Amino acid sequence: MPMLSNSDIGAGPVDNAGPVRDLIGYGAKAPLTVWPNNARVAVSIILNWEEGSELSFFNGDGMNPQGLLETPASTGPTVRDLAAESVFEYGSRVGIWRLARLVDQYQIPITLFTTAMALARHNEFADYVRERKHEPAGHGYRWDRMWEFTREQEREQIRMSVETIEKACGQRPLGWYSRYSPSVHTRELLVEEGGFVYDSDSYNDDLPYFTEVNAKKHLVIPYSLTLNDGRFATSPGYSDPAGFLDHLKRAFDELWLEGEATPKMMSIGLHARLIGQPARMSALREFIDYAQAKGQVWFARRIDIANVWLKQHQ
Repeated sequence: MPMLSNSDIGAGPVDNAGPVRDLIGYGAKAPLTVWPNNARVAVSIILNWEEGSELSFFNGDGMNPQGLLETPASTGPTVRDLAAESVFEYGSRVGIWRLARLVDQYQIPITLFTTAMALARHNEFADYVRERKHEPAGHGYRWDRMWEFTREQEREQIRMSVETIEKACGQRPLGWYSRYSPSVHTRELLVEEGGFVYDSDSYNDDLPYFTEVNAKKHLVIPYSLTLNDGRFATSPGYSDPAGFLDHLKRAFDELWLEGEATPKMMSIGLHARLIGQPARMSALREFIDYAQAKGQVWFARRIDIANVWLKQHQ
């Protein structure tokens, strides 16, 4: 099967149709939900697993890696940037195992927003995901820009993603998250494919919600780019681990207070090449200690959150 890549196909036709916007949501009255053990906050830790699938000359894209890098572009656009590639390699060689040791120690299940290629290229990590029963959710076949695909090309890469992830770790993805933004076709294609329980292609709420897609009820579990280690590599962003930790604590404390009346959800987005640095991992460790000491917290995979929501609100 030929590999689909933005650099191969170019931009698809412009199409600004798609879902109608909802600016109201739950409004002043969020639905009452009971998380397991009467937790006030469900904390979802997400690993964006992309290492090895990034755009690069090595992968035949005719360009260097872009996005969430700690090294400045130094070689120019036409010469292979080995330094930038090595940042991604740190994530797959070192950072991922540092994170694995941490979640193993605390027995915390996580969700992977995983590109299929990245999982297929790292058999040892794929085996680890299978053994620990972490959740692999689709993140494209590669770290691609979904909105540049035609509808048919996007359908094909979703199919390839499902097939490759299932082969790599023994379970198909039940959730989906596009790179930054879906296309106007993505949600329809996910519902059409038929095997997805939810998608996280939204940043518009602190709680799951249902939307209608082609006369079918579809669950959305919103994501966050605020509580996200990607901000270590963007400006303005986190200048040091203490800032990241403070942001996590303050968000958790506020949601915990609100959660007394209406339980909430908190999404923490991670990348092995970023959070995998020792100083940053210490901040994540300290946050987990803090949240567990405060109590009434449920660390959960997104599929577990989805199942609770479906049971209580379907």
